[in-house]
Amino acid sequence: MTVGGQNAVLMHTWLLAHGSPAPALSFPGLLLEWRMEPIVLLALATAAIAWVILARRVAARHPGHPHPAWRSAAFLSGLAVLALALLSPIEAYEGELFSVHMLQHMLLELVVAPLLLLGAPATLALRAATPAVRARLLAVLHSRVVTALSFPLLAWVLFAAVNWGWHFSALYDQALETPWLHDLQHVTFLGAALLFWWPVVGADPVRWRLPHPVRLFYLFLAMPQNSFLGIALMSAPAALYPHYLSNVRDWGPTPAVDQSVGGMLMWVGGDIVFLLAMGFVVAAWVRAEDRRTARLDAREDARIARMQPPAD
Repeated sequence: MTVGGQNAVLMHTWLLAHGSPAPALSFPGLLLEWRMEPIVLLALATAAIAWVILARRVAARHPGHPHPAWRSAAFLSGLAVLALALLSPIEAYEGELFSVHMLQHMLLELVVAPLLLLGAPATLALRAATPAVRARLLAVLHSRVVTALSFPLLAWVLFAAVNWGWHFSALYDQALETPWLHDLQHVTFLGAALLFWWPVVGADPVRWRLPHPVRLFYLFLAMPQNSFLGIALMSAPAALYPHYLSNVRDWGPTPAVDQSVGGMLMWVGGDIVFLLAMGFVVAAWVRAEDRRTARLDAREDARIARMQPPAD
């Protein structure tokens, strides 16, 4: 086959995987490059509508103790960021630039996952469910499979393994050429991130509830593996993914430079997110200690009051 024929086949394969190629980056033209995926739109709309229905049901049953509005805002914000990652110009250009693809994955793992968990979806579902459904949901949450997958050490290892495994295997490049594998990649990134952040957020009933100091250590240990992966991508002597080498593109950075930018995004951006998360854990720790101190003080005051003799 001639070189021209090989290029045509490569371009045809890429078009099948990602639709029409995005034009050269320009502002404000890039703002119009949205990818309206029906399945993604349906899933996001269903999740948002279901959340609103469940939240209203809980508010109707417990007027004095509805699901916190800030948790609903966090969950719906997570869905909005998920839509941004999978439908916006980020999706349009992730097949053109590795750095954009990295930004997409960082949004899934470091923004969408913790926001969804901050909404406490399992708690909302349990409070909105009937007693029979609640019993089944609790059985699932306390099942051996969920207990094993949510074990913090395993969740941490899975999160690291998913990132290193995708980025340093042929699967990453194949995912850029194969739609179903590309979707599976997104699912594994988000799924591993949900498991990773679950014990950190600690908003839902979970078998493994980590003390705040352990949560800090858990996050601290995640920073080096994220940094090393980002640095490895940034300092690679050549582009690692043939897909980006075969792109027919006469604009933007070279594949090697683009890969370095993506590695830097993972290194610096990821570490910033972990540091912010550690700050939130410290703040939650302080609030928990304040509440504990207030309870102990109230208990002591009550004990002293019982010991005092009655007034004449």
